[in-house]
Amino acid sequence: MRSVRVVVRGDVQGVGYRYTLRIVARDAGVHGWVRNRRDGSVEAHLEGDADSVDDVLAWMAAGPPGAVVAAADVIEADPTGAAGFDVAPTA
Repeated sequence: MRSVRVVVRGDVQGVGYRYTLRIVARDAGVHGWVRNRRDGSVEAHLEGDADSVDDVLAWMAAGPPGAVVAAADVIEADPTGAAGFDVAPTA
């Protein structure tokens, strides 16, 4: 089991990043959430088996078409027991 918090910076809002990430994460069996932040970044919490989380992190480093990812900061986090993968309100 791997649990991480990720902050993605660049041109990542207004390009479908959160909604595409939800699909990618669900398809990979990864649980958690994603939300926009007021500073223009996108933040996510991912939980799942290590290989699946790594696959989602690799996708996040590029994002969907139209996104320009400048940086993706990954921090190991405590698991929350999340079920499913949701788009959360802006923080």
